[in-house]
Amino acid sequence: MVSVIIPALNEGATIGKVIQRIKQAALPMEIIVVDDNSSDNTVSEALKEEARVITSAAKGKGISMHEGMLAASFDTIVYLDADILTYPKNIVSLLAGPIVDGEADFVKSFFDRQGGRVTQLVAKPLLSIFFPELEKFNQPLSGMIAARKDFLQQVEFENDYGVDIALLIDAFNKNLRIKEVNIGYVKNDMQTLEALGTMSRQVSRTILQKADQFSGGTLETLSDIHTINDEMDFVIKESIRKLKKMVIIDINVILGSFNAAAAYYYNLEQQLHQISERYTDWAIRLKETALLFKGRSLPELQAIADNIPVAAHSRDAIQLMKQNGYICVLLSDGFDIVANHIKNKLGFDYAFANNLKMDKSIATGELEFPEYFTESEEGNVQYDKSAVLNYLTEKFGIPQKNIVFVSNTTEDIHMLQLCGMGIVTADAPQALKLWADKTLAPGSLRLLPDLISGDEKNRHMKLGSAKYLTGIGLLAATAAFAGFYLYARSRRKARSANRSTEV
Repeated sequence: MVSVIIPALNEGATIGKVIQRIKQAALPMEIIVVDDNSSDNTVSEALKEEARVITSAAKGKGISMHEGMLAASFDTIVYLDADILTYPKNIVSLLAGPIVDGEADFVKSFFDRQGGRVTQLVAKPLLSIFFPELEKFNQPLSGMIAARKDFLQQVEFENDYGVDIALLIDAFNKNLRIKEVNIGYVKNDMQTLEALGTMSRQVSRTILQKADQFSGGTLETLSDIHTINDEMDFVIKESIRKLKKMVIIDINVILGSFNAAAAYYYNLEQQLHQISERYTDWAIRLKETALLFKGRSLPELQAIADNIPVAAHSRDAIQLMKQNGYICVLLSDGFDIVANHIKNKLGFDYAFANNLKMDKSIATGELEFPEYFTESEEGNVQYDKSAVLNYLTEKFGIPQKNIVFVSNTTEDIHMLQLCGMGIVTADAPQALKLWADKTLAPGSLRLLPDLISGDEKNRHMKLGSAKYLTGIGLLAATAAFAGFYLYARSRRKARSANRSTEV
């Protein structure tokens, strides 16, 4: 069995066809697409082809390759690019075959193609000086490779254009059996001159660093090696800044309790319950919960999220709202690696969540609150999920009256009041329903676009209006105002113990 890993960033136009081509190989395999937080339809196209998709914790090919390796189920791993439509039908067999047959430990591809200027002008001349044994390889920068998983677990993955040459040098220095195989003609987009300049600097830096490492640091040519800091720019220019409407959906509406599911998976249910009982301060509770998952890998945690059912028709509803001019935001006061993963699976524009710190794709147990979830009060910085509204208003220039907020937890009462329209699920606590404009059936987003568009003319009529209060009755109105008054007084001192520990 072989694990095929495809790092991908905005490859929606090609990823599906690449997967279809890969599947034609005779070897049994699993296909893992590591999405680098794409802003296009890469994820949906990969899911159509039944590939497993994980969302990278940070941008960069090397990180994606490492995370894919952590997620891999099998001992032979093949890495392929996501944008090449001319792979031979037996590409996986060509690369993995020598390892499966016991003939090699590391397989490098070479091919016929246009270009190759960085290889000829930078990589090969440097290899001839520092690693002359590797100069014989036709294309040392090729990213289509295969390797044993136990080797990949021992090496550091560079996170730029140097990752492929670094793996070849590491394999050589570990005395692995390296084989080069011809995979035919490969056609992909030519790099711009700017990109070629960046590539050449990063490749040369990697070769020099490896040479310095294995020479004991005595090379005078490396005296200024650590001053090179030309990192790849993966910033995606988005056109949605012109939009002036936004819908924010709390992750609890979309996904069941991730923390509960993860605690069950790791047999930590009792510890999670104790945290909920012991800590009333929501910020402390979140940090203590994060400690439970110290040492767990990003692929493991995202796999747990994948096994939790999402609300029906979520992707379709989100796409329809985007077509209607809404920026779609997923909001979570849990972990960013989960929120970003769900965001990419369902097609949200953005996800806002707390940063679960990772070290080499392994959770450290530390949780960092981003600036958009904090608020200063009398010189003290406090955790406040609703502060994200001010951040979004400033970032996108969208007035809060043009923001729709969808939630089902009592902690979000204040946000429901601030936004132009508040929608809650029918199974939400009664205290929350009192402050909502619309009610959504639980477990499905199918009617959400209709609820939003159907209430455009009544956007400014909030639940607290005199007309509405008359409708719900004096007793309910009094209770609602009293509840919100008490809530407003205590919201900065203690978080409600009634809320689940869901992200």
